[in-house]
Amino acid sequence: MEWLNYHHLLYFWVVAKEGSIVRASSELHLAHPTISGQIHRLEDALGEKLFARKGRNLVLTEAGRVAFRYADEIFSLGREFVDTLKGRASGRPLRLVVGVADVLPPSLVRRFLQPAFRLGQPVKVICRADKSVEELIAELALHRIDVVLADGPAGPAVRVRAFSHPLGECGSSFFATARLAASTRRGFPRSLEGKPFLLPGASSAVRRALEQWFESEGIRPRVVAEFDDSALAKEFGEHGMGI
Repeated sequence: MEWLNYHHLLYFWVVAKEGSIVRASSELHLAHPTISGQIHRLEDALGEKLFARKGRNLVLTEAGRVAFRYADEIFSLGREFVDTLKGRASGRPLRLVVGVADVLPPSLVRRFLQPAFRLGQPVKVICRADKSVEELIAELALHRIDVVLADGPAGPAVRVRAFSHPLGECGSSFFATARLAASTRRGFPRSLEGKPFLLPGASSAVRRALEQWFESEGIRPRVVAEFDDSALAKEFGEHGMGI
């Protein structure tokens, strides 16, 4: 395992912030050659040049900009760590990273997350909805996110020890444009036979429940599209492309 020398990283970070080794020397109370030598050792360890000369000034290379972003976060967290142990408020809000299944309607997600905004201290909520539920649960296991909101519990195929808690339940409703709805009004639910449907993706609990209901009623809908994103399904539905 490769270890990072945080003293070297600190000198690099201060030089990058101050814009020159001269100003960093004053800030760190170290000699110019000492700081320069430590930064060269950091560059050797990383195998990348972090600074380039532009006239009399030092500018960050592409690798240097990446290193500075990480260093900035590392030392910011370090200050917060010390402040927390010494009982001083850091002033930074709590972070709540939430994985959201695309099939969940935005209105439900908002209702589930509203209590976080009513806590006695500031909370920064970060929603991730760019992965499948299985991928979100994997990220949960790696502590990259704190909670996953989905339309059903973690299934047996998920090889991660996860605890599922029901937050609520509701019925299902069908929505359609006025013209399409009028054609299904008489003889419902048999009137749904052969009608165009916009359904959630096959992996969602809502889709499985709908298919079980269709089968129990002897109805064969005509599935014209599948959507993992409920907002996208709504957009197609509003233009009369299906129920």
